[in-house]
Amino acid sequence: MRLGVAVPAALATLSGVLLAGWSGAEGHFLPWLSIILVGLLWLTLGRPKLLIWLLIGGFAFVSVQQEWGRRLPPGLSGEDVTLQTRILSVQREEGSSRMLLAVEKCRAPVNLPNCDSLRRVRVSAYGEHAYQAGERWQMTLRLRPPRGFANPDTFNFERWLWREGIHATGYVRQDPAPQRLATTATGLRQKALAMLASQPLEARTQRWLAALTLGESDQLTQDDWALLNATGTTHLVVISGLHVGLVASFTLLLARWAARLLSPTNWRLRAWPWWLAGAAAVGYATLAGLAPPATRAMVMTLLGLWVLSGRHSPGAWQAWWLALALILVVNPLSFWRPGLWLSFIAVGWLIIIWQGRQRPSGIKGWCWALLRSQLLLAPLMAAAVLLAFGRVAPAAPLINLVAVPWVSSVMVPSALLGWLLAPLPGVGQLMWWGFEQALAVFHQLLVIAVRYAPLWEPAPALVYPLAGALLLFALCWGLPGIPRWLRFSAALFTGLLPWTPLEQTLPSGELRVTVYDVGQGQLIELRSATHRMLYDTGPRFRSGFMPLQTLWPAGQQFNQVMVSHADMDHAGGVKSLLDDHQVNQWLAPSGESLPVEATACERGQQWQYDGIEYRVLWPPAGENTLSANDRSCVLEASVGEQRLLITGDVGRDIERRFVADLTPPISVLVAGHHGSHTSSGVQFVRMSRPLNVIFSAGRDNAFNHPVDDVVRRFRDQESCMWSTAHDGALRFTLQANQPVEVIPWRKLHGGRKRC
Repeated sequence: MRLGVAVPAALATLSGVLLAGWSGAEGHFLPWLSIILVGLLWLTLGRPKLLIWLLIGGFAFVSVQQEWGRRLPPGLSGEDVTLQTRILSVQREEGSSRMLLAVEKCRAPVNLPNCDSLRRVRVSAYGEHAYQAGERWQMTLRLRPPRGFANPDTFNFERWLWREGIHATGYVRQDPAPQRLATTATGLRQKALAMLASQPLEARTQRWLAALTLGESDQLTQDDWALLNATGTTHLVVISGLHVGLVASFTLLLARWAARLLSPTNWRLRAWPWWLAGAAAVGYATLAGLAPPATRAMVMTLLGLWVLSGRHSPGAWQAWWLALALILVVNPLSFWRPGLWLSFIAVGWLIIIWQGRQRPSGIKGWCWALLRSQLLLAPLMAAAVLLAFGRVAPAAPLINLVAVPWVSSVMVPSALLGWLLAPLPGVGQLMWWGFEQALAVFHQLLVIAVRYAPLWEPAPALVYPLAGALLLFALCWGLPGIPRWLRFSAALFTGLLPWTPLEQTLPSGELRVTVYDVGQGQLIELRSATHRMLYDTGPRFRSGFMPLQTLWPAGQQFNQVMVSHADMDHAGGVKSLLDDHQVNQWLAPSGESLPVEATACERGQQWQYDGIEYRVLWPPAGENTLSANDRSCVLEASVGEQRLLITGDVGRDIERRFVADLTPPISVLVAGHHGSHTSSGVQFVRMSRPLNVIFSAGRDNAFNHPVDDVVRRFRDQESCMWSTAHDGALRFTLQANQPVEVIPWRKLHGGRKRC
């Protein structure tokens, strides 16, 4: 069987993308570049027909490598740069706006690296400016290279920035004030959005219409996305084959009807209705922004039109490979988008399960086809989503059985008809009113589903076994010729696996400690066999974002939470704990203003869980006149001779008051006040003699934590130093008679850091 053009083109593009992604930004591609040049020469001399595939792979390789080179140079991190930009999108939040900017011109300070390579940046803006998409501005930004927190089993923000082609993040400086250079150029999409905004529709209806028909998914709120994710229906609001196919089909229907009127004798031979339907598919996908699902749908719709018009064309798999090749050539970074592969996996599986089967006919046949497709697609997509995002929507199969026909047969047609009939007074509004009622029914269905079957995030140890079981289940029931006993065995195994206790519990006398990477703040988890404790809750940023929200799914239970003091970098996550989790006991210094009833932590308090001893070394009992920092709770946890000490933000004078209570050496010290010069005094460092020191600080923070003097004191003491800013989250275990090994989540330079 001949491969044709699509498969080699896709494989060549995939090879170039994978090679560039593997080589990274460190220059590892240079040896491969010489190999490619040799290969070019060999192909030119020996098999010149294969040169085109190497050129396609080389193009993809160079495109990805250029993305590595466009990131903000490290020398400009934390510096002010002046940019002329065009606003691509705006997300408004309370008191701020988050913008995606296309950089037209960048000017860096003298004697610093240039920033000419920047193309796209993501920034926050505070103040009274009303930014609009499409406007051009000159503004001063304080930027940093695209980075994110590095914590176990959490969303990788840095990787997301990379695959979205964002080369720097930061915020808009108010001095000098931003200057608008040009107002929004009114394009077709802007006119459509303005028209939607002027309609007497609910805000929810307007944003769903924008997402479903114009590809403006940014219009949806966080609550909308949470509801869609929890029910496994996110794919229904992505412009895909459903939308593009409906537009093409409706255009073809009208065009063929017109052709029949214009030339009744030979209207079947006319080609222009098919061309017009193809043009409508291309135009609609372009209007929707040519996102990967829309591009895939456009390519497959065009090939479908080619087949139905009676002309020879490639088969379904050729269309699948061709769509993949085109998307990766246009945007190689989409290779790292889970949505791309979820989309292609779904279409590929549908091709497999319907390969060689007759086309359904009649209402009964189509209903059975829908039911069969959804039931066979659900376990495979659940496995893919579980691997990509670590979560499962239990109600997704049943919800999609109702939601897919409802959205495809009622909501999308009424939404598109509203646009088509908008010029007719009142008719378009009537269609959109119908859409609004259908959306209310759909939304209520999702709310009920979430109430009774909420989103489930299994334990990390269960993710891969469960994904494998779901994949086996899908293959056994989707492929022909599988014995019935094997199918039912796969179903039974998949149903029982979630109830299997795969997560290992810690043995008594072992304390696992994780110092999370939360930026300029502090959050530490102490976990033993039956006890779970937090020391501090991380920061809450000006935008309202709390890093604690990203660490665990809702519904966690904590035996104790000790808040060292009420500063926002230590107590910022209290609200998230109150809203989403259960805490049995709160501990905080007396006199701190917190939104919870807390037991006062006082010097001399002691307790024990699972063979681990806990002691509070500060503050003293009763009321005191100490500053907020100096009355921080100081906690010591010990297992045998191994000791962990966390001092909050207390200053050097306070350190001298409890240092005599310590038994040196301290196995792990979480340095006071993030490494500030006000803490970690000379006497305290010498008397505690910490073997490991952890600085919980943000990268490129404005306070330069940890400061040089503090670092030098610990270096003179020969302490092994770690920082969440560079190492990410840090995890270690305290066990009696066992040395402590600190494990960084972010491994620098390809290996684990050791002292």
